[in-house]
Amino acid sequence: MGIVLPSRYENKYVKFFKSKPELPPGLSPQVPAPVTSSRPEGGEPGLSKTAKRNLKRKEKRRQQQEKGEAEALSWTLDKVSLGEPAQLPCALQGSRAAPTTASDHPDSAATTEKAKKIKNLKKKLRQVEELQQRIQAGEVSQPSKEQLEKLARRRALEEELEDLELGL
Repeated sequence: MGIVLPSRYENKYVKFFKSKPELPPGLSPQVPAPVTSSRPEGGEPGLSKTAKRNLKRKEKRRQQQEKGEAEALSWTLDKVSLGEPAQLPCALQGSRAAPTTASDHPDSAATTEKAKKIKNLKKKLRQVEELQQRIQAGEVSQPSKEQLEKLARRRALEEELEDLELGL
């Protein structure tokens, strides 16, 4: 007599899904599935609605950035006087470049750098204000050398912030 191995137990749900056909009811295996039915309607093939929406947003942002750069260029050209011919050709060369070239990126990088500097200067001025209030309130009786230097730099920080905001 041989040893009988018990068969592996499968619950009724596992049996049901194993016996379930691969194709939906009514579809015969001879008819190939249409390839276009899996694509979302319109736009890029294979992208979800969210991905399409994100692509539209990126395109809109890029167009707004190009528009902003064009306005900045025209503003720069308006600022240039006729007595400064050396700066005029550089501005014209930038306007002749294609909108997606690398020459457009330094302008946007310069504006982001300027924005970062302005933010940083405002933060430093806020810290100076807080320090001065703490000294006046008596929380800091003997300010350190660094704190006194920070207070002394206040006017220079204000002037630099003013210059950056005015675009000088």
